[in-house]
Amino acid sequence: MYESHFGISGPPFQLSPDPSFYFDSQGHHDALSALRRGLAEPTGFVVVSGEIGAGKTTLVRMLLSELDPSKLVVGQVLTTQLDDAELMRAVAMAFGIPGDADTAEAIEAGLQAFLLALAKEGRRGLLIVDEAQNLERSSFHWLVRLEKGHSPTRIPLKVCLVGQPELREIVASGDLVELRQRIAAQCHLGPLALNETGAYIRHRLEKVGWKGVPRFEPGAFEEIHRWTGGIPRRINLLCNRLMLSRFLSETTSIDAT
Repeated sequence: MYESHFGISGPPFQLSPDPSFYFDSQGHHDALSALRRGLAEPTGFVVVSGEIGAGKTTLVRMLLSELDPSKLVVGQVLTTQLDDAELMRAVAMAFGIPGDADTAEAIEAGLQAFLLALAKEGRRGLLIVDEAQNLERSSFHWLVRLEKGHSPTRIPLKVCLVGQPELREIVASGDLVELRQRIAAQCHLGPLALNETGAYIRHRLEKVGWKGVPRFEPGAFEEIHRWTGGIPRRINLLCNRLMLSRFLSETTSIDAT
C-alpha cells in the first residue's frame, strides 16, 4: 500500500517468516550455529525455544534452506493439542505415509519401515514438530522411541522440537531423562538487544531497496525497542503501523514520539 510513497520495492515488515529477510543477530547466529552442529549428528533431537515472534520459524526455515533435499526428507507437524494417536497419524502424513492404518502399532511400523528404507538409500529423515510445548508427555516418549528405531543399526532420524519458553521446562522435567540424553543441540531465542533493533529495522528496509526514506529521527529506534521489547514480530507490527501512518499523513519522517 505504502511502497510507492517511500520508494521501496515491497513490504519490509511482513509477519510471515521469510528466510530471505533473515537477520543474523548474535542470538540468532549462536542458535543457528548450534542447530547446524546438532544436525551434523546422524540421529538425536534438537530443541528450539523462544517467545512468540522471536524468530523461531524463520531460524528453522533458514536452516532448511541450507540443507540438501536429495539427502534429507523433511516432515513438518504443527501440534495443536494432538493426542498420541493424532500425532502418529500427523507424523506419518507429514512424510507422505498413509495415516489410515487400523492401529497405532501399524502406523508406527509403517514409519519405521519408511525410515529404514531412507537409511538404505543413504538418506535421513528430519521431523520438525512446531508448538511442541503442547505435546502430551507420552508423545515425547513416543518420539524418542521413533527416533531410536528398533533395528540393530540406528535409523537416521532427526527430530527438531520447536516451541515457546515452557518447552525448556518440559524438556528439563524429571520424566524425560531419555529425551534429554538424546539432545544433540538446544538453543533459546531471546529478544534483540537495543543496538540490534535499529540494525534489524534497517536490514529489512534495505532488503526492499530503502534509500533513507522513511527517515528515522534520533531516539526513534530506542523508542521502538522500548515498546516492542526487542521481539522481531512486535517490531514488524509497530514499524508497519508507523509507515502506514506516515503514508496516510503524507510525511516521511519517524521520530521518537
